[in-house]
Amino acid sequence: MFSGPVCAMVLESPDAISRWRNLIGPTDARKAKTSHPDSIRAMCGLDSEKNCVHGSDSPQSAAREISFFFRDDKSEALEHDEL
Repeated sequence: MFSGPVCAMVLESPDAISRWRNLIGPTDARKAKTSHPDSIRAMCGLDSEKNCVHGSDSPQSAAREISFFFRDDKSEALEHDEL
C-alpha cells in the first residue's frame, strides 16, 4: 500500500470525499497528467500504483481506513499528553 513515509489525515467537511478526490485527480497519474494537470497525482505521481496520494471513495471506505490509521482509544493519547 505504501513505500515510504506516510502522512495520514482525516478531512472533515461537507462533501469532503468528492472535494478531495477532485483535488487529487484520477488514480492513474499518467492519465491525470493529461486530464487533470493541476491535480496532486499529475504533479507528483508516476503511474496507477505509484500515484503518491490516496483518497477514500465512500464513507464506508473512509470509516474502515480511519480505523486502520487512528485508534479509537482516546485514553492512551491523554495519558501520553499528560506526561
